[in-house]
Amino acid sequence: MKTIGLIGGMSWESTTLYYQIINREVARRRGGLSSARMNLVSLDFQDIAQRQRVGDWDGMAGILCDAARRLSDTGAECLLIGTNTMHQLAPQVQAATEVPLIHIADVTADAILAQGLDTVGLMGTRFTMERTFYVERLAQRGIRCVLPDEVQRQEIHRIIFEELCRGELHEVSRQWFTDCIADLQSRGAQGVVLGCTELPLIIRPADSPIPTFDTTALHALAAVEFSLAN
Repeated sequence: MKTIGLIGGMSWESTTLYYQIINREVARRRGGLSSARMNLVSLDFQDIAQRQRVGDWDGMAGILCDAARRLSDTGAECLLIGTNTMHQLAPQVQAATEVPLIHIADVTADAILAQGLDTVGLMGTRFTMERTFYVERLAQRGIRCVLPDEVQRQEIHRIIFEELCRGELHEVSRQWFTDCIADLQSRGAQGVVLGCTELPLIIRPADSPIPTFDTTALHALAAVEFSLAN
């Protein structure tokens, strides 16, 4: 079993999902009391969120690259950045170490294409929806993204930071997401990417009229696949 290196804490609510999904899948595949070999560097999300607000991407790159090197030094054999937004910095993080980085958008694209889809809605933080790094990564695989409108993007971002990252799950927000997904479907989306690792906390498959792509689970399971591969 290879050792997984996870850069987490962004937020710790979704890092908990990573830990659960990875260990449960390893136990399911290997049986008994098996659990994953995993090293974790958990960052202070308050610091990261403040830097996001002021656009200090160079500062964040330094923090993530340092975390990647620390994981490499402790024996990690693959790297995960446990957040969609911070994959804006994936090229810098990969350049900081020889340990292979499993990109969350790549495993998401694999899942989309496996279902025969080519057009998906994308929900996440404003950074993920409005910067080009995620949309272009999917476009390289022939997948087109339908984005929520400006008002919807503001509300998705607010719910993520003011509710989900604080562990608050409100039924009114769940229903709002259902309505938003229905709107994306009406605009051509065949499925919807839950492009924030906190979104699976509140959006269940039954809440969506179209297939959902849980980026947290897809990313975590890809790490298990790497870890257990011969």
